[in-house]
Amino acid sequence: MKYLIAGLGNIGSEYENTRHNIGFDVLNVLAKEFDAKFETKRLASVASFRYKSRTFVLIKPTTYMNLSGRSLKYWMDVEKIKLENVLVVTDDLDLDLGVLRMRPKGSAGSHNGLENIIQVLEQSNFARLRFGIGNGFSRGRQVDYVLGQWKASEQALVEEKIDIATEMIKSFTTIGLQRTMNLFNGK
Repeated sequence: MKYLIAGLGNIGSEYENTRHNIGFDVLNVLAKEFDAKFETKRLASVASFRYKSRTFVLIKPTTYMNLSGRSLKYWMDVEKIKLENVLVVTDDLDLDLGVLRMRPKGSAGSHNGLENIIQVLEQSNFARLRFGIGNGFSRGRQVDYVLGQWKASEQALVEEKIDIATEMIKSFTTIGLQRTMNLFNGK
């Protein structure tokens, strides 16, 4: 079995350690756990490894957040991975900081990366792991907040939740979406 795990974010040092790049951060920790190295390839940085007889293909799109769908579709086709074996890891303003929620489908909400994926795939029936980043910003400051660095007071919680997110990804590939949701959502 082969799985495509797409972590959403923006390339470039100015976006490192920002709330919007949590998808990249989760994949970096997962790749490190299995000594997998990311290589820059067409439309994404790509790493792969095997775990419990499953092949993981991790992608961090290099198309920037708002064009994530192009990269995801390309790598689904190249790796011949069916939609039910795809998981998108993304930040979510509508969830409190550190809340992790896996879903089998849904709308994009206000997330441009998810919106682009839905447009490119022409459907919203793909699994996603939403990582709550909270919404601690004043009116008109959403972009600054999302593209802002984590506060020092948030760092320990974020690191703890990244570790749980990697466990959720492994669970998704081994026991499936529904059982993973039952085990982890709301905890």
